[in-house]
Amino acid sequence: MGRAMNERGGGTSIFDPVVCELAYRWFTSPGQQVVDPFAGGSVRGIVAASMGRKYWGGELRQEQVEANREQAAEICPGKPPEWTCGDSLDTLELIAPAADFIFSCPPYGDLEVYSDDPADLSTMEYHTFIPAYKRIILRACKLLKPDRFACFVVGDFRDKKGFYRNFVSETINGFLDSGLQLYNEAILVTPVGSACMRVTKQFEASRKFAKTHQNLLVFIKGDPKKATSALDI
Repeated sequence: MGRAMNERGGGTSIFDPVVCELAYRWFTSPGQQVVDPFAGGSVRGIVAASMGRKYWGGELRQEQVEANREQAAEICPGKPPEWTCGDSLDTLELIAPAADFIFSCPPYGDLEVYSDDPADLSTMEYHTFIPAYKRIILRACKLLKPDRFACFVVGDFRDKKGFYRNFVSETINGFLDSGLQLYNEAILVTPVGSACMRVTKQFEASRKFAKTHQNLLVFIKGDPKKATSALDI
């Protein structure tokens, strides 16, 4: 998810709906199927449904799925998004539909821990997290139809000692290993929030900058011209 704000004032960040709208307008057409292997909150699904796209999201936590369904019933009751509770390593292979667009924002390692479920990627040690993460990318990419786009919003994050993990590169490598090519990259400037208050103390103590951006990575499976010509723009 878009790791900038907290949903319901709690510990789960929510995704920027404007980014959703742009991604759907640029890389999908009405009626096409979006698959989201790291669904989290309701935003990507509700925006998809509101724009006439079909949406399937995989989410490990039943309470989050129920909250998403409740919100969708209020906002887009006619054609609600679909969320499936379960480990995406299983549900992508057994339940998820074929995709016209893969769109997600994965957990940033243990930066936010969402549950105590050992299958939850956010509970894993980084050396275990990355192989599981890349297996999910692979299974999502297998669902993607030829000549279609995929988009992940990610950002590098620090380990407990303050060193960067290079998560953006791991994500790119996961898609490349799955047979897709990196096609676009954009820098998503995130709300500064408390960074302006934290940065002076951080910099004086350790010369550590405050991070205020994420990377929007767009991949292509097949021919980008054919993928573009298939869009109703």
